[in-house]
Amino acid sequence: MYRDHTKVVHIGDRVIGGGNPILIQSMTNTRTEDVEATVAQIHRLEAAGCEIVRCTVPTQEAALALGEIKKQVKIPVVADIHFDYRMALAAIENGADKIRINPGNIGSLDRIRAVVDAAKERGIPIRVGVNSGSLEKELVEKYGGVTAEGLVESALDKVRIIEDLGYDNLVISIKSSNVMMCARAHELIADKTPYPLHVGITEAGTLYSGNIKSAVGLGVILGQGIGDTIRVSLTGDPVEEIKSAKLILRTLGLRDGGIEVVSCPTCGRTKIDLISLANQVETMVTEFPLNIKVAVMGCVVNGPGEAREADLGIAGGQGEGLLMKHGEVIRKVPEAELLDALRHELENWNE
Repeated sequence: MYRDHTKVVHIGDRVIGGGNPILIQSMTNTRTEDVEATVAQIHRLEAAGCEIVRCTVPTQEAALALGEIKKQVKIPVVADIHFDYRMALAAIENGADKIRINPGNIGSLDRIRAVVDAAKERGIPIRVGVNSGSLEKELVEKYGGVTAEGLVESALDKVRIIEDLGYDNLVISIKSSNVMMCARAHELIADKTPYPLHVGITEAGTLYSGNIKSAVGLGVILGQGIGDTIRVSLTGDPVEEIKSAKLILRTLGLRDGGIEVVSCPTCGRTKIDLISLANQVETMVTEFPLNIKVAVMGCVVNGPGEAREADLGIAGGQGEGLLMKHGEVIRKVPEAELLDALRHELENWNE
């Protein structure tokens, strides 16, 4: 079921499915029991553009902390539950906006029913999560290993358990660190279920490898019209996940807003520290809520031509550079003042 036709699901004050915008999600890596640290991290995530945040709830103390965290943040908070159904009940009691469970690892049907009943009473959605690393032995044997088909069958089996208990306020996630297997699994499940899909490449890796794997996988999946929320899973500061997710969505034409920075790869003509300058520009533009393109070019030979499609641009020279607007050079600027000149134009942008 492609995103325009998936079931509409409310997560706190956010809405997904049914053609609503794809929302960006991340997960805290603080101890949830540490309310101050977790709230501080969520505030940073909010500022970066995170729209849903997930916190692990492994203890009763963490469940209680969730209630305090909820009071201090604006975005919906999802409780991540593993194995202990009592943590799901406690998280729901303390105001979780959604819970993430794998019904296959929280015990008996009675325990699953207790969680479903509590979620139903509060009207909060359940995200049914299946991971390639925890695929059931019988499905591994059936398909001769961990496969996309096995992931889909596992997820749909878990969904049916909850549907049979009379609840369909659901979101599904099927994740794998194998990019093409993950993409194939989403292609298969999109034709078999009406529920919104949370999309991501799990255990993607560090900032470098994780971004590449996530961009490829999410590009393939989202580009087919599949996916209602996304997470770029990186080993590092979760704020980096938000930056990457926003850029992936913008690159695919699925989200407007935010300044797009383009820069040349440098060559022997480059006379300035373009790498440092481009990085400074990329950081600086996050301060401005503009929907424009900014070019950072390394020389005054090809710079003006290559930056013609940008709204603003700078091109470095020997000790000086050019400031450009809509492809036209508007003035020369000393090299040391290029960044400040660009900032001035952004601060006074009114088009």
